Amino acid sequence: MLFETDSLRMDVTIWAAAALLLMAAETIIPGAFLLWMGIAAGVVFVIVLLIPGIPVLAQVAAFVVLSFITILLYRKFIRGRERKSDHPTLNRRAAQHVGKIVALEQAIIGGRGRVKIGDAFWVVQGPDLALGSRVRITGSDGVNLSVEADTPSA
Repeated sequence: MLFETDSLRMDVTIWAAAALLLMAAETIIPGAFLLWMGIAAGVVFVIVLLIPGIPVLAQVAAFVVLSFITILLYRKFIRGRERKSDHPTLNRRAAQHVGKIVALEQAIIGGRGRVKIGDAFWVVQGPDLALGSRVRITGSDGVNLSVEADTPSA
């Protein structure tokens, strides 16, 4: 019989435990990386279960190769197919302000100043400009906004 206690080897048990632990770790630390390594460990578990006597080094090598293959397959066929958000800047507050024109609350001196948007103050980076100058927000770097002087269109 396949599952007699004599035939349940330690390597089979270790690969089964590794597969389960890696897949469980994916639920704690999501990122779709450990899941594919867990699948690779599961494949090695099945191979070792069905073909006894495979050296440990060959088992580890198979795990490494299968991990690379499963991760590459994930990246090629699954990763790019996520649904696009209808609000891509939802959790990126600084990026939500790109394109707005606001007045400087603090002059830009040495490349840094401050603006007020809503009820929040934001650090801005850009060319030196006087207090009250109107600036256009052109980008964001973390919590700092990049600005340029707003030139009124004629």
